[in-house]
Amino acid sequence: MFDQITGSELIRAFALLGAGLCMGFGAIGPGIGEGFAAGKACEGISRSPEHANLLTRTMLVGQAVSESTGIYSLVVALLLIFVV
Repeated sequence: MFDQITGSELIRAFALLGAGLCMGFGAIGPGIGEGFAAGKACEGISRSPEHANLLTRTMLVGQAVSESTGIYSLVVALLLIFVV
């Protein structure tokens, strides 16, 4: 049954599996981090609405930095899919 599977097909299968795992685990961290940042920004705005612009700007910069890890995992997944 397994004698028809070549080495290149096996490498391709593991590369696709690795790409899926990479995006799955790579999306957890930014999702949690951005949700936490947005929640804390909402709390801060509710406590002092006069600082809403500063809090929103700071939150968006923090979320952009947090999202960079998700983008790195996307790049690794794309490399696994198309290069390997």
